[in-house]
Amino acid sequence: MLERHVVFTRVERPDASEEASGARARLAGKFPRNALRRMTHLGMLTGAALDGVAVDAEDAVVYATTYAETRALEDFLASFPAASPLLFQSSIHPSAVQQVLIGRQQPIRRFWPVTGRRRLVESALLAALMEPAPRVVFTGGEERGGWLLEREMAADLTFAFGIVLATDPVGATGSIRFQPGGDGPDEACPTLLELAEAVSGRAPLRWRGAGGEWSVEWR
Repeated sequence: MLERHVVFTRVERPDASEEASGARARLAGKFPRNALRRMTHLGMLTGAALDGVAVDAEDAVVYATTYAETRALEDFLASFPAASPLLFQSSIHPSAVQQVLIGRQQPIRRFWPVTGRRRLVESALLAALMEPAPRVVFTGGEERGGWLLEREMAADLTFAFGIVLATDPVGATGSIRFQPGGDGPDEACPTLLELAEAVSGRAPLRWRGAGGEWSVEWR
């Protein structure tokens, strides 16, 4: 069995009307001013979700997203024909969690970026549970799309989450387990949003996939 203990969680789920400019004003106190102006909406939310987490150089980071900064790309394309240099920087910026770590000048042991659709949560959790580092920072999220959403190439909600998983159970509020084996077909894997909602509401999750049984439980 693979198991990690949940020692920290936070979910950022802003109002559906919030744009990057609104997040920049709301979260201004959490980031250096020179870094804030270049951060994407998802980058700011990821930073807020990890606010207070003291990431260590020996920690590993797993980052999960399906669409990443699609809104940043949309905004840059909307600035044509007078292409915005600032929006161009945002559209090619490192991933949301890398924006946070770069702003902190924080080295880490390993970084595992994971993308996908139907089985994304399983893939990311397997990376986290199999990681040899004693602590894993598991984070992810999406940006709500505009015209890319109409083409099924973006998420319909903006959110981010931060979870710290440890091998040490001291101070744990929950656990994530994977038990290989057993019979039966794979069941629907929770989406990234469903995982974030379960974390926010301390709701248990159970499903079968990747050749075993998954469980997310709370104390």
